[in-house]
Amino acid sequence: MKLAISGKGGVGKTTLAALLAQAYADKGIDVLAVDADPSPCLAGALGFPPELRAKLRPISEMDELIEERTGAKPGTIGGFFTLNPRVDDIPERFSVLHRGVRLLEMGSVDIGGSGCICPESAMLKTLFTHLLFRKDEMLILDMYAGVEHLGRATVDFVDAMLIVVEPTRRSLGTASQIKKLANDIGLNRLWLVGNKVRNDDEVTFLMENTPGLPVLGVMYADLAVQEADRLGVAVYDYVPQLRQVAHEMRDKLFKIAQKN
Repeated sequence: MKLAISGKGGVGKTTLAALLAQAYADKGIDVLAVDADPSPCLAGALGFPPELRAKLRPISEMDELIEERTGAKPGTIGGFFTLNPRVDDIPERFSVLHRGVRLLEMGSVDIGGSGCICPESAMLKTLFTHLLFRKDEMLILDMYAGVEHLGRATVDFVDAMLIVVEPTRRSLGTASQIKKLANDIGLNRLWLVGNKVRNDDEVTFLMENTPGLPVLGVMYADLAVQEADRLGVAVYDYVPQLRQVAHEMRDKLFKIAQKN
């Protein structure tokens, strides 16, 4: 199963990605979690120990690897380079494994349809396509707002996009924009996940103002999330009520996948 997680900055995309990754891993499923945020922090949310986190490096920052595979130096615009470089060895070679979750950091470069044509973008675009075509594992993409990493050629391989929202009109407005971008490339399997919800009134607000999307689950506000971050431990272990919500969302997604 392939899940993409998006939403406005700061809404809790990484928290949700970490919760679901560990929830699937605890079911004995092979999980590949991909941190595609410009400021990667999924390793911390998953509680990866410092020695493993030290081994991680965003693929977009590996200049020598990009030049080796594309034939051009990063930062080059125009000229000749390979548009489909070899990437099949990257997930295992540059990821780290902890408690059943394999983590890969992508880093960021503009790879949208109107962005640069450069070695970095060719590398990441090819790698994303490869990840979406891999079989026999759970893929969780922790993305930044938008659908820039996905394209029409690969969208059929995304089983669902989860858009994380706070109970605010601004956050829901961003969700509406993401929905339009996703629909424009043919991705219609979208669900909302409410986060930082404080009471039933805010749940009602989300349900009544969703931009035409079903709500997969609601995560109530809990200061223990910040405390877990300060302590450097997995939010999945430290916040039982969110762990339970993650289990419920995982099981709902199982049923959705079976129907499709």
